[in-house]
Amino acid sequence: MTTQKWVYAFGNGKADGKADMRNLLGGKGAGLAEMSNLGLPVPPGFTITTDVCTHYYAHARSYPDDLKAQVNAALAQVEQIVGVKFGDASNPLLVSVRSGARASMPGMMDTVLNLGLNKQTVEGLKNQSGNPRFAYDSYRRFIQMYSNVVLGLEHHLFEEVIDDVKRAKNYRLDTELTAQDWQVVIDSYLSIVEKHLGKPFPQDVQEQLWGAIGAVFGSWMNPRAMTYRKLNDLPHDWGTAVNVQAMVFGNRGDDCCTGVAFTRNPSTGENAFYGEYLVNAQGEDVVAGIRTPQHLTIKGKQEQNSTLPAMEEVMPQVFAQLNDVRLKLEKHYRDMQDIEFTVQQGKLYMLQTRSGKRTAAAAIKIAVDMVSEGVIDKAEAIKRIEPKSLDQLLHPTLDPKAKKQIIAKGLPASPGAASGKVVFSADEAEALTNKGQKVILCRIETSPEDIHGMHAAKGIVTSRGGMTSHAAVVARGMGRACVAGAGDIHMDYAKQHMTVKDVIVKAGDIITIDGSTGEVMLGEIPTVQPELSGNFATLMGWADDMRRLKVRANAETPLDARTARKFGAEGIGLCRTEHMFFDTDRITSMREMIIADDEQGRRAALAKLEPMQKKDFIDLFTIMEGLPVTIRLLDPPLHEFLPHEDAEIAAVAAAAGVSTDKVKKRMRQLHEANPMLGHRGCRLGISFPEIYEMQVHAIFTATVDLAKQGKAPIPEVMIPLIATKKEFDILKAMTDRVAKEVMEQSGVKFSYLVGTMIELPRAALRAGEIAESAEFFSFGTNDLTQTTFGLSRDDAASFLPDYYAANVFEQDPFATLDQEGVGELVEIACERGRKTRKDIKLGICGEHGGDSESVKFCHRTGLNYVSCSPYRLPIARLAAAQAAIEDESDVAARKNAA
Repeated sequence: MTTQKWVYAFGNGKADGKADMRNLLGGKGAGLAEMSNLGLPVPPGFTITTDVCTHYYAHARSYPDDLKAQVNAALAQVEQIVGVKFGDASNPLLVSVRSGARASMPGMMDTVLNLGLNKQTVEGLKNQSGNPRFAYDSYRRFIQMYSNVVLGLEHHLFEEVIDDVKRAKNYRLDTELTAQDWQVVIDSYLSIVEKHLGKPFPQDVQEQLWGAIGAVFGSWMNPRAMTYRKLNDLPHDWGTAVNVQAMVFGNRGDDCCTGVAFTRNPSTGENAFYGEYLVNAQGEDVVAGIRTPQHLTIKGKQEQNSTLPAMEEVMPQVFAQLNDVRLKLEKHYRDMQDIEFTVQQGKLYMLQTRSGKRTAAAAIKIAVDMVSEGVIDKAEAIKRIEPKSLDQLLHPTLDPKAKKQIIAKGLPASPGAASGKVVFSADEAEALTNKGQKVILCRIETSPEDIHGMHAAKGIVTSRGGMTSHAAVVARGMGRACVAGAGDIHMDYAKQHMTVKDVIVKAGDIITIDGSTGEVMLGEIPTVQPELSGNFATLMGWADDMRRLKVRANAETPLDARTARKFGAEGIGLCRTEHMFFDTDRITSMREMIIADDEQGRRAALAKLEPMQKKDFIDLFTIMEGLPVTIRLLDPPLHEFLPHEDAEIAAVAAAAGVSTDKVKKRMRQLHEANPMLGHRGCRLGISFPEIYEMQVHAIFTATVDLAKQGKAPIPEVMIPLIATKKEFDILKAMTDRVAKEVMEQSGVKFSYLVGTMIELPRAALRAGEIAESAEFFSFGTNDLTQTTFGLSRDDAASFLPDYYAANVFEQDPFATLDQEGVGELVEIACERGRKTRKDIKLGICGEHGGDSESVKFCHRTGLNYVSCSPYRLPIARLAAAQAAIEDESDVAARKNAA
């Protein structure tokens, strides 16, 4: 029987794994293996696979029986390459223990550095390095990190010790502490651990190693990692790998440094080396944002007006080697890379490479540039862009003409403009956002525990940290504006305010930030709409050439329709006519119609509304210039149009010439226990046909007016909430009758379609029968989801979090289509509808039309179009193109297999 391989070694120019083993080795492990195979300077180590993580959670947090032997063998191999032994008191091997999921989750899981130090080995490190300060600094770092990550002690317990020493010695920076100072800190740290845990800090290096491995596997299910996966639609069952690697030291002296870099600018996409480093530091110092780092390049330093020397100046030879590695990695991976490195006594070591997180604007520029450079083709460029990320580009930026009171300037860490109330905690950010308020999260530095508040906030400001700090990386990934390292701002969490010189900004005050310039401003600054041209237009042009699905918009106002055209709509897939009746000049007539005693009274009120409806349709048809416009007849129950306040009730009574008692009586008559399944949609048309008659008459007379100008539209009349063919036939007959009357009266012939919205399971199941009369189906997946699950969209939000926690739902079924249940009803309806009417037009008009995974489902199911809100059109266009490319890839794969 073959033993399963749980551990994969790397280093010394070779590796057991390679780049395409991300699922097994995680992104970090696969990157380390590939860099080793490329002959890059990678400290040796080994990866414990994601399969072990799966086993760990499936077997009550225990390991496979043969894991320990495989780890010991791999550790011995590292010892042989490096020439030192783990736990050797005179010349110890130290290791880092890091997580590594298959998808990048920056800062969400745990890391331990300098593992293998204890009271004996720290003396060996001191003697072997000849640098007591370095040895004791490394030991205190290990105690602090291990105590937090593995033993569960709060970080601040240890930071307070350092702060006390710095105050006593009048130091400003950690780097000013001497070897003797660090020994005092170490003694205090060890006392803190014993006091809080009732036992000494572990001195056995094997106990340390397995404690750290367990902590990394355990961190896969920590709250911040679970939140991150939920926000990014990553499955909880993927698991993480664990990477154990020989330590190299960026904190061994002034000829040492550590840094993070991107092979291109992750904010703008510019093809320029971009990154930061710290002299005499370890990697966590850079990404944690505790010290504000220096720029790698002279160009980067000059752009940010920094006075600190660039790595290109301080270590020109090592910088040249690093730049060569940058070019080699980007050429090899054919994508922008995020790399971590350490320089120990003038020698460069590579610690990580992965596909770099970037803003949507940068992603598009990099993809388009790489096509023009011949690195990738157009299809690959389209596949590289996450459709949801386009949302970042479709929203306003600060008006350059507006007056601004700039109070501070930091680093432009993540582009975009945002205004909101100042809050100083992630919990407060989330709480106020849930109340509908806009907030800016202001922190000295962010940590992974702040992830929920960062997601809730419109923007983020930190007073510490750089362009590669946790705040910057996470904000770019989320599309949040971020200003990092605004060092002039002093934040006081206790007093709930921040000060910049003589300016005090309190919690609740409004500020505006510009993540593209790094500016922090008082008050709310006006914005301007984005210009979608250049690389965006180029990429969307490629997407439009490749997609098969048409993309329409849900729109009923001229503004929505014009926005839709700007964003590439090929028609209107849903015009909700009820929205047109809520305007102040119409609502009174609508209410008169509702409280009328008889048909005559209703028709009199409807006659006032028809000219307004007609003008609405003329405006939409004119803007859409002959593109299809699907108009849904009145859908909501009538009571939704009635007032609730006494003053409004009196106004309605006066306008209708009736008493307020009569209005209140009508309100009671219309009250429903379950209006979502009540007297609405086609049921209104059956009960009060004059309402639908007025609407279709307005549609057809608008059509005639434009036809006389040579601009005849082809309206699509959609009857909502059909459950039976008989309902549809009654209302289609009425529609055809009105169309005939309009044609005869005007002498103008015109074309039109009559179809229905499929939003009830019965309609989906009886689609073959309904298609005998209906010329198109539009799937109203918002209501179809409600009626399939028996879930109220308005009420489900209160308990859906419990369903996510219990893994009943992985995603919100109202945001991403349930392909197994609701999706099967869509497939059944399509199949049965086409069997009856081969040329039936099929579309979707729920909000799922702007969700990328739902759009891909619509492509596979063979729909003709998707329809979504105007601002989600680019998302739908890109997702439709990706679906077509994936389809072609599947066909090619099947041909090759055959």
